[in-house]
Amino acid sequence: MRRTLIAAVAAVAVAVAAPLPLAASGTASAAAPNAAKSAAKNAGKAPVTDFNKDGYADLVLAAPRSDVDGKQEAGYAAVVYGSKNGPDRAHPRLVDRSVAGGPGEVTDYGNFGDELATGDFDADGYTDLLIGTNPFVTVALWGSADGLSRAATTFKTPVGPGTGDLNGDGRVDLVSKVYPSGEGGEGGILAAYGPFTRDGEPAKRTSIAIPNSDQTDDIIVGDVTGDGIDDVITNHSYEEDAYGSRFWPGSKNGLAQRHTRTLKSSEGGTVADVDGDGYGDFVTRDNGSSNDDNYYEAGTVRVDYGSKNGPAATRTAKITQNTPGVPGVSEKGGYVDGEYHSGDQFGAALSAADVNGDGYADIAVGVPGEDVQAGGKNVLDAGGVVLLKGGRPGLTGAGAKAFTQSTPKVPGASERDDQFGRRVKLADVNGDKKPDLAVTAPFEDGAAVDSGAAWVFRGATGGLSTSGIASFGPAALGAPEKGAELGRRLGR
Repeated sequence: MRRTLIAAVAAVAVAVAAPLPLAASGTASAAAPNAAKSAAKNAGKAPVTDFNKDGYADLVLAAPRSDVDGKQEAGYAAVVYGSKNGPDRAHPRLVDRSVAGGPGEVTDYGNFGDELATGDFDADGYTDLLIGTNPFVTVALWGSADGLSRAATTFKTPVGPGTGDLNGDGRVDLVSKVYPSGEGGEGGILAAYGPFTRDGEPAKRTSIAIPNSDQTDDIIVGDVTGDGIDDVITNHSYEEDAYGSRFWPGSKNGLAQRHTRTLKSSEGGTVADVDGDGYGDFVTRDNGSSNDDNYYEAGTVRVDYGSKNGPAATRTAKITQNTPGVPGVSEKGGYVDGEYHSGDQFGAALSAADVNGDGYADIAVGVPGEDVQAGGKNVLDAGGVVLLKGGRPGLTGAGAKAFTQSTPKVPGASERDDQFGRRVKLADVNGDKKPDLAVTAPFEDGAAVDSGAAWVFRGATGGLSTSGIASFGPAALGAPEKGAELGRRLGR
């Protein structure tokens, strides 16, 4: 039998970082200079993960709860290189804690892959990979013309979920969560500026203390103000209470030491220009006042539109499955046959790119708790994905498309608790200049229960195509399969 979904979803929130000491709708904002040109160039644009610089985006899928070599929840990461034919499943790179140069042998509950970050950290032109493992160790694999290095190094700076250019110098910077170094210590965030040495020493670092009662949950990096320098948005909570998100502007001097705006509470998110005005918009899941309800809720995607001063306080929009044009119906969780199932969780995963080439960023929305009609039955929590299209009015439901495992030509079948759509990523895996969509379902059954699987939808003129979808699970990669939950993490 599958593990309970409540436990599984709660486990997703686990993060790995090193303990370190810390010294509504309204009027649109004015457009940035050359906004149309800027929007066409940068709409939904994100750094490409290309470890061998061959022009094809590469994928990193982690299974941090997988058993490895008989060790419980030791975890591993699978790198699947892109190619002209899409994901190259025949030549994956599998990595666990015992990688040469890494922290050592595979251990119980090492949760290798619980955090992933990609970027050209050493500024040699190749994307590199950082992998977090328990307890508080970051492993670095270095990109090259032959792909990722066979040997790893232990990276002194903790892996951070946020990467970008915080000071506009063209180098990749890393923003990490910092946990208290002892009882009564303060946590916060660490901004480490590239280039990094191979052992993880940044060019400089600054830390920002945040009270433990305002725990930092998510770090989202992107250029909101349209000045060519990335900014940071952090999401916060304490126990079950969700607190307002905070906006920290970047500048030529680096990340501001104080947040300049407080937003509504949020879970996850991405920054992309969905309305083409030259400013990055914060697209996130609106979680109301409590993270405790995320599993049970139907889900709401919120857009806080960008401006020269950051996310606008008054120009916002909310989209649900009840929004005109969006396929499906917003559904909360409830009891069926004495067993509780989740809500739709619309917005549990988000990724941005200009899918149809019109100069506006589009948003892939994971809906892992979606109930699907299949074989004349209502299949609970099978999961789905919705593609929302950007445009001059901003993000709306107009032209939205939905995909599940019951959509014609999509491999597999909708099964209870698959959670198809738990992770999503838009990236050009086959190098045809059209973003493809990677989707994971960590509780998909292969030859073993909850082995997990991934699908890659091809980008096409006008949107995503269901022709030639590539799908694979651990067995296709030669990776551990039993209870692997492959795709619980997906590199950004």
